[in-house]
Parts: sequence; structure tokens; C-alpha cells
Amino acid sequence: MPNKIILAPDSFKGSLSAHEVADCMAQAVAAVCPTCRVVKIPLADGGEGTAQTLMEAMGGRMVACAAHDPLMRPIQASYGWIEEQQVAVIEMAAASGLPLLAPEERNPLRTTTYGTGELIRDALCRGCRAIWMAIGGSATNDGGIGMAQALGYRFLDEAGRELEGCGEALCRLSSIDETEVLPALRACRFTVACDVRNPLYGPQGAASIFAPQKGG
Repeated sequence: MPNKIILAPDSFKGSLSAHEVADCMAQAVAAVCPTCRVVKIPLADGGEGTAQTLMEAMGGRMVACAAHDPLMRPIQASYGWIEEQQVAVIEMAAASGLPLLAPEERNPLRTTTYGTGELIRDALCRGCRAIWMAIGGSATNDGGIGMAQALGYRFLDEAGRELEGCGEALCRLSSIDETEVLPALRACRFTVACDVRNPLYGPQGAASIFAPQKGG
């Protein structure tokens, strides 16, 4: 029998976090090999748990923020904050993720990334100048217009009426008003953590490939 086992699981989407999976695995190992030393190293691929995993590895901390879920219900979400570098690690799953919705609520035409924008806004007000954005595990397919609305952008139809920041609004989008955009946004640098190469649209685009898993 081995004397050490390293456990490095990802989360089980919509059910268990990577930490919970590692704990379950550790219990199973202990039952079979009680003398074996277990090392737990939870991983993440850009979905839920990414910010927490990076904070544990980099010495940052999680900070709470009032936000809205994909159907605009008030929630408490959190993101990672590395004070020394003024870097925020924000995962879309925290405020715009699939685990926040019941299966029957999953409809990418109605869900919004507005809550993710609220996390970005909170980080900018904290003095953040660089954001690492993990985009896995979302329940949304709105092209980011909900997120942008939370940061001051306005999306208008042909008659100049403001649109909701949800997926179905994209087909009616005619113009974008930037006059009220949060000034700090322009000085912030974004790095997106993503493990796919799908373009925005087309046969292999984000809508065609990923909308079905979000309820479409």
C-alpha cells in the first residue's frame, strides 16, 4: 500500500465543491488505508471554486459583496482579493452560476451576468487595478451586457429604449451608451481564465455550444 496519496480533484458541477470532493475522497482513503498520509490539493478550471483555490495558493482572502443572481434576486457573493498587488479574482459562477438556479429556472434567454458586474464594481471601488476573471460555470449567455450594465453601460433598442441585460435582449440591441461608465473601469486590466477556444458566434460559437448546458 502507498504511504502517501495526493488528492487533486476539481468540483462536481452543480453538486460538490472541489474541497468537498477532496474531503469525500480522503474519507474513502482512510477507510481502506488508515495509515496512509493524505494530501488534499483542490483544483479548479475556471468554474466554481476557482477564486478560493487561488487565494489559498497565493495568500489572498475572500471578500463578500452584495450582488444579484442570474434572475436578479439579491444574494451575497464573494471574490478573491490580493491586497499587495491590488488584484481581484472574480469567478462568474459566484454571482452568475448554474448552482444558483433550480433546473427549471435555467433559461439563457432570461438569465443575466449583472451580478458579476457588481462584483467587478465592488473590486474597482476597493482600488483594484487588475482583475483575473474565471468564466466557467455560468448560467448565462447574454454576451456580457448584464455585467456591463452594472458598470454603467446602457444598451438601447432602435427606439432608444433601454434593454434588460439578458440573453434575449441581444437580438434587439441597436446602440450602446457609454456616458455613465464607471471611470475606474478604463484603468483596469482584465485577464480571462478560459479553457476553450470557441468564438462568440457561429457553428462552434459560445451560444451554439454552451447555451444548451445552461438550459437553452
